[in-house]
Amino acid sequence: MARPRQHAPEALHAQVMAACDEWLNTQPAHSLSLRALAREIGCAPSTLLKLYGSFNNLLQYVNVETLKALSEGIELSASAAPQERLGALAHAYWHFASKHPHRWQLLFEYPLAQEGELDQRQSQAIEALFVRVEATLCELRPGLNEADANRLARTLWGSVHGLVQLGMTQRLGYSQGRPVEVTDLLDQLLAMTLAALGARSLSP
Repeated sequence: MARPRQHAPEALHAQVMAACDEWLNTQPAHSLSLRALAREIGCAPSTLLKLYGSFNNLLQYVNVETLKALSEGIELSASAAPQERLGALAHAYWHFASKHPHRWQLLFEYPLAQEGELDQRQSQAIEALFVRVEATLCELRPGLNEADANRLARTLWGSVHGLVQLGMTQRLGYSQGRPVEVTDLLDQLLAMTLAALGARSLSP
């Protein structure tokens, strides 16, 4: 486990992350404070400040853990066809967000780290997701050059993320008297992308 600082006790860090996880399972990120967290753990707020330097840094470590959990949550079988993997990635992304709404809120509504180890770890985790999408798109369209694959992956995943965010805030509206399902729109988006790439969708 990475430590907030070389001298920081790992046991306390693990306790802090566990307390944050438990809090965000039921309560929104904006209700979490240094004082409330210290009270949950049974220590003084100054102890947490000594460990992390600031409450902002503490929250950045929570975001690192969320990115790690997201990555683990979208692990897919390498033997699946690229069309299936692309669809599974999008569905897993939505599943994670809907299952962990408060963690999701903290990750995307709170500014990420701007420098140092935290910035590097967060950037690497985000880039790893894009790399998966890029690699899958290149399988579907072998002639795709690196620059185009890079842009297409970000355009596609920006669209996936937008649908997920709209689904999280229930802003997708209704169709034929029932709420529009995020998964239906994700499938349609991916079918359009596959058609543009000249690949056959595996959706029924």
